[in-house]
Amino acid sequence: MGKEKSNQRSILLILFTLLIGAVIMLFVSRKTEEEPVPDKIVQVSENEEIVEGKHVLTGLVDDEGLNLVIAHCTGCHSAKLVTQNRFNKEGWIRVIRWMQETQNLWDLGESEEAIVEYLSKHYAPEFAGRRKPLNEIDWYELGGK
Repeated sequence: MGKEKSNQRSILLILFTLLIGAVIMLFVSRKTEEEPVPDKIVQVSENEEIVEGKHVLTGLVDDEGLNLVIAHCTGCHSAKLVTQNRFNKEGWIRVIRWMQETQNLWDLGESEEAIVEYLSKHYAPEFAGRRKPLNEIDWYELGGK
């Protein structure tokens, strides 16, 4: 009985040592630098729809540069963060630099110009002034005493 318990302890010790070794190997083998995202266009897949000029899954405007924005921007945050912001070219470049300096955004390489063009074209500041007039409203009379 004592020899059987000793064998069980030995087996547990070996398994525990192997487990610790595997965990250490995982940490040692991890790269210290993140690999850059390749500079390629990711195509919108066939099952993703464009309806009324907008990419259904993201709400982004369908135009040249859409695939780059999806590939480089929506991997880290929602497209809503893009659509709710409005900047000119310089503003979008400032935002990109801020993300690169503080949020670990990779170098966009040759894609940056196309991304900035897309964003500044479709998500530029809107100076509308007052609200737009109400059109095509069906007015009705309130019943009362």
